[in-house]
Amino acid sequence: MAAVDAVLATDEFESVQAVVDALREQGYIADTRLATTVFLLTRLDKPLLLEGPAGVGKTELAKMLAAATGRRLLRLQCYEGQDETKALYEWDYGKQLLYTQILREKIGQVVADAPDLHEAVERIGAQESVFFSERFLAPRPLLEAIRSPEPVVLLIDEVDRADEALEAVLLETLGEFQISVPEVGTFSADRRPYVLLTSNNTRDLAAALKRRCLHLFLDYPAAERELEIVRSKKTGLSDALAEELVNVVRGLRELELRKAPSISETIDWARTLAVLGVDELNAQILSDTVSVVVKYDKDVKKALDALPRLVDPNAEVPEAHGHGHGHGHGHSDHAHDDEPGGADGREVRAAKDQAGRHGDGVYGTPKYAKDTPVDAPAKARNVTSSQGSRSFGLGRKRAL
Repeated sequence: MAAVDAVLATDEFESVQAVVDALREQGYIADTRLATTVFLLTRLDKPLLLEGPAGVGKTELAKMLAAATGRRLLRLQCYEGQDETKALYEWDYGKQLLYTQILREKIGQVVADAPDLHEAVERIGAQESVFFSERFLAPRPLLEAIRSPEPVVLLIDEVDRADEALEAVLLETLGEFQISVPEVGTFSADRRPYVLLTSNNTRDLAAALKRRCLHLFLDYPAAERELEIVRSKKTGLSDALAEELVNVVRGLRELELRKAPSISETIDWARTLAVLGVDELNAQILSDTVSVVVKYDKDVKKALDALPRLVDPNAEVPEAHGHGHGHGHGHSDHAHDDEPGGADGREVRAAKDQAGRHGDGVYGTPKYAKDTPVDAPAKARNVTSSQGSRSFGLGRKRAL
């Protein structure tokens, strides 16, 4: 805890290694590249934009940074259609109306001796600042971070999901650490917050926004670091099985999946296997629990096909041909058990083309079939021209 206590005392990291140690004590395993970027964030007073696939620890970094520095975490969760009022501030109109009703008598006294309507409006207008003051201002995460008397960590999560209009609003906040409220004035931060923005790359962000930020692309970690992360979470899975599981997950990420397994899902899978008391990884137990890390139907099918090979590269997997039920039917001819001697498929199909093979009474069987041996050559039926005309509709034209 010595590293954390030192950071809490100064609210700053002394070195890159201090960042690594402080985050590790909070359960976050950071490599030197990530720790260096966080160190610069705290020293340069610039926001940090973290981009990368979902589930690699971008949001978690902000939480652990707040815990390591003792700062309060403020979070703005972005979403499509979000406007600036949900990010900056709103006016508490209900409170304003309540105050107006309570002070109605006092307002009446202000305009009681006004000679005309114009003078009454001017007198009320002179009191406008009373009802448009900080008392009625409802701060949202951005304004709250700027106005906070104590330093905070501001997380702007999944900024790529918000509309581009919100990016324009962020430019003033992230560039000058201030927010302008037309009715009141401009608020500037006394203690600049640590600002982290995350993006899952669902769309490209504006160049003006990126220019104001430090930038880091956070990808899936190397196998050694991911294994260290899983072990640090005390999942209950043995180290040997955890290492095998990490390799399986990394193999799944190489498939063309709609959503690759995240680090947090790897941890969930390890805990799942530990709860089930698994002492050996095999394709069956992984197939039964693969939904912990793979969340789309088509991805599940791809994962199920790949798991035997990922567990044992030398495993021989029966090839399926798209039936979706695991029958494994091929396109070559089969010898069925009820066919004596395992007859060749071409012979079986030829026998099925033999006339009269079904016996008497079956649709399409000639009436004389009951008196004819089954293995006798089939007699061709004579079809008259009138029968052909009736069959194909040539003998009579239907009125339209």
